[in-house]
Amino acid sequence: MSDKLPISTASTTTPQLAPDSAAVAVKKPWREVWKVYAEAATLRMLLLGFSAGLPLLLVFGTLSFWLREAGIDRTTIGYLSWVGLAYAFKWVWAPLVDRLPIPLLTRLLGRRRSWLLLSQFTIMAALVSMAMTDPRVSLMPVVWCALAVAFGSATQDIALDAYRIESADIERQAALAASYQTGYRIAMIWAGAGALWIAARAEVPNAALYQHGAWQTAYLVMAASMLLGVFTVLFSPEPQARELKPSRNVAEWLRGALVEPFADFLSRYGKQALLILALISVYRISDVVMGIMANPFYVDMGYTKDEVAAVTKIYGVIMTLVGAFVGGALAMRFGVMKVLMLGAVLSAGSNLLFAWLATVGHDVNALIAVISADNLSSGIASAAFIAYLSSLTNINYSATQYALFSSMMLLLPKFLAGYSGRYVDAFGYTHFFTATALLGLPVLLLVWLASRSNRPAAQ
Repeated sequence: MSDKLPISTASTTTPQLAPDSAAVAVKKPWREVWKVYAEAATLRMLLLGFSAGLPLLLVFGTLSFWLREAGIDRTTIGYLSWVGLAYAFKWVWAPLVDRLPIPLLTRLLGRRRSWLLLSQFTIMAALVSMAMTDPRVSLMPVVWCALAVAFGSATQDIALDAYRIESADIERQAALAASYQTGYRIAMIWAGAGALWIAARAEVPNAALYQHGAWQTAYLVMAASMLLGVFTVLFSPEPQARELKPSRNVAEWLRGALVEPFADFLSRYGKQALLILALISVYRISDVVMGIMANPFYVDMGYTKDEVAAVTKIYGVIMTLVGAFVGGALAMRFGVMKVLMLGAVLSAGSNLLFAWLATVGHDVNALIAVISADNLSSGIASAAFIAYLSSLTNINYSATQYALFSSMMLLLPKFLAGYSGRYVDAFGYTHFFTATALLGLPVLLLVWLASRSNRPAAQ
């Protein structure tokens, strides 16, 4: 465990709005492009991506299915999605994760791995506590446990994003992002379809429709699944530690931890920073706002846990893998900005398919088609977007700056998602899904403006 990963040698001083360097113009052979997915750092990110993706649906989609089956109304479920704002404010404590050592643990594992391990154990403990609580009996303990899962998960994201950025040069970030996203999406399938399948298997035949014991079993299995990330951290190398300038007092430490990362970004990008931040804040808005009502939609349309689990597990996994790897490969060959535009178009368009599904009713074949298209779109968009965010960071402030970017990505969408239940109650699912697709139109304009702001680099 003493070996070190190389720190990226990419330049972090030149403003670059569209992260498609001139090297992209010399297109690599496809054989060389695909070989990067067999490298150790890429395979490692697949496993760590699984650890990062597992908690998300357990406090969003899967939890909303559980709550709806327990008789919780849609408006309340919508408001509970604000638990996800923990992800949107993770930049607040990101400087601590970036610079603060954990007693004993950091000395043994290093700064990145120690924070990863601490956050993973936090997630596991909170999931076990959630499993022991019945929302039909008392909802607030479930909410507090969900908040703890979200906080631990957001902290894991901070440390893991920094670990990924520091594990390879900028040329390989798209491949690392694709591998990370693939593991992330596989974990979401397991936390979504897998949890539903386990809950269905754990139900007592001929008993009540809602059985807390079934959900308890599912969430305990999910907590145990976090061990994959724990063992990956324990057997992974720590990135080469960068030198931290010693602070003479608390004020100087706070300036280095809190002020300098944000000042660095603004100084490098100047007026372009506003366009960058606007694009980041709305790029995934269609998916995030729609996502919180997806599982209540399945319940209300009469789909069983087995049907949803089977469709997302088989077709969702296949199309997620295809989307993530295709997105990463396309970004390496054609540049990130072009794939960002493609992802934005596909993400908004897939929401219209859900609007169509709402008019069809209970039709498993239609569900297969819609989920397949949605996962393909999400995989492509996510791989390109992660690579874009990674290219914007300065290696000296990787955890803090990436946390800021990924937090902004969720702040507005998660806030709007809190009202999704009320919107569905007022206007219905078809109108809701159509409205979420229209939310993606400003994204297309912002990607186009971002591409034009650095036209020579994007070509």
